[in-house]
Amino acid sequence: MTAADEAASDWRQFEVVTRVEIVNGSDATRIWLPAALITQTPYQKTLSNEFHAEGGNARLVKGSDDALGMVVAEFPAGVKPLLTLTSRVATRNFAVDLSSPAKAPRADRSELQHFLRPTKMLPTDGIVKATAAEITKGTKTDVDKARAIYEWIVENTFRSPKVRGCGVGDIRFMLESRDLGGKCADLNALYVGLARAAGVPARDVYGIRIGRSDLGYKCLGAASENITKAQHCRAEVYLDAYGWVPVDPADVRKVVLEEPPGNRPLDDQMVKAARARLFGSWEMNWMAYNFGHDVVLPGSAAGPVNFLMYPQAETRGGRLDCLDPENFKYEITSKPIPNPVG
Repeated sequence: MTAADEAASDWRQFEVVTRVEIVNGSDATRIWLPAALITQTPYQKTLSNEFHAEGGNARLVKGSDDALGMVVAEFPAGVKPLLTLTSRVATRNFAVDLSSPAKAPRADRSELQHFLRPTKMLPTDGIVKATAAEITKGTKTDVDKARAIYEWIVENTFRSPKVRGCGVGDIRFMLESRDLGGKCADLNALYVGLARAAGVPARDVYGIRIGRSDLGYKCLGAASENITKAQHCRAEVYLDAYGWVPVDPADVRKVVLEEPPGNRPLDDQMVKAARARLFGSWEMNWMAYNFGHDVVLPGSAAGPVNFLMYPQAETRGGRLDCLDPENFKYEITSKPIPNPVG
């Protein structure tokens, strides 16, 4: 096998189909769907985003700063809104060897500044800055800071099953209330916000689990081809000697709570393994959508959404609740495709 063949064999292809239907739709309706990541990364190549809006019009809108692509569809009154998006991606497991610095090409300065900025849910002043300073006190390098924040989140937060969806990521509220429970969009947003407040570029990466875990974690993979409720937010941190590095403290807390038999202690061997692995690597049974915060939905009469990881829709009566299956019905499926690309 040649080096090119080996490189090609690292990649797996998936087809992810999102089908959205507005159950009681009779008014003019708009739908917004997150498309697969529109830029290439070491862990994902997006091969295509194809869509069809029966009885309506649809287009793909792209924003370069956050690699954000969204399908925007409009349906006139009297037409039952039905939108289908088929994304094909190639993914491969991604790990950065933090024991062996290899000076990475410096990212564009404006890109790094973009991922240091505060957002509505990710302020970098006040209690966020004070907490970041306390966590990173005595650290000397960006690697030390990034790891200290990661370990603090693993030690001090918890996954809360009562939170709707993936959470909202309101990190100031979490710190001021001292309620450090949440799901991935809360706990990994906390990581990103604290890292930015400490002067280390970081970003949330919104996506969805598309396959089972091959590393033995039942709770960190999709249980079937139906992945409608498998949305998952990860994070990346930019370290000078390595470039963008994957992290996921939220999934460590997911293993603690959900990996059978459940409620595992932090010194459990499976938790310890996840904790060590998820600072610096991702298993790519997951598809990335975008890095966006405060996302403006083109044509919307309402305000921005905190992030675009779920389908969104709006009628004359206002924005629909994307977690309300009675009025906003959608299904997302995933299946592997043979013949990986190189």
